[in-house]
Amino acid sequence: MPTILGQNQYGKAENRVVRITRDGDTHHIKDLNVSVALSGDMDDVHYSGSNANVLPTDTTKNTVFAFAKEHGIESAEQFGIHLARHFVSSQEPIKVARIRIEEYAWERIATSDGNSKFIGADEVKHSFVRKGQETRTSQITYDGEKWEVVSGLKDLTVMNSTNSEFWGYVKDKYTTLKEAYDRILATDVSARWRYNWTDDEERMPNWEKSYEQTRKHMLQAFAETYSLSLQQTLYQMGSRIINNRSEIDEIRFSLPNNHHFLVDLEPFGLKNDNEVYFAADRPYGLIEATVLRDGVEPKIPVDMTNL
Repeated sequence: MPTILGQNQYGKAENRVVRITRDGDTHHIKDLNVSVALSGDMDDVHYSGSNANVLPTDTTKNTVFAFAKEHGIESAEQFGIHLARHFVSSQEPIKVARIRIEEYAWERIATSDGNSKFIGADEVKHSFVRKGQETRTSQITYDGEKWEVVSGLKDLTVMNSTNSEFWGYVKDKYTTLKEAYDRILATDVSARWRYNWTDDEERMPNWEKSYEQTRKHMLQAFAETYSLSLQQTLYQMGSRIINNRSEIDEIRFSLPNNHHFLVDLEPFGLKNDNEVYFAADRPYGLIEATVLRDGVEPKIPVDMTNL
């Protein structure tokens, strides 16, 4: 045979599942986009077309929705763990299950005191607005023995309007950028962090609390770092998370430097005292790095495009 089969996987991508939990008149929403990828003994289906070892992708879709009912959705990570364990333990040909999840956050709409009554209710507790901030992500991989949980977020836009400089850099004949001693620092944070929980015998992290606290430390470090470069800020963000969250061993950031340039107002007889900027969406600097707990080997892919 002139060719052989390499790595392969299959599943159902982007299953949008919304789970409503009704606690009396108070409702809670979990809104997930779940992608399932399964791999194992799949040579025959590729070589001969035999589906004897193939669990239909339609079945994986149905499992996602059924599990949302049967298990609820405590967190994206816990839901992914339920799914991965099920596919590996219930299907002998399946050796590895990878579950990728994006979570879309909603927040309750606060109603005014005068208009809070609705069909006799004292307060509206079932209306929500989609948060316009980050998308939460999670990838759960299970091989029947060990777990790997990589969580994260993307599209978290942050800005410091001062306490940022950039100077002392290499200059050559093509350099036109002027040194800045008071500039805007803005970025859209994309981050992935890997938990050191790998075994069912170990104590499982509190996924919801861990995400909230990781996000908090990330934002606090961004706000509190007097930045001489975006690289320095990135390292401070990662270091604070590693030092404060013992359940996390590794975090990787991809930070576009969303440039803001002072507008020349002199032609109009006006002085621009760091007040009016042009926001350029491209091209942009792209700063990427991994921060690790000392002694830990990196496992998060350098290219996070498909993570």
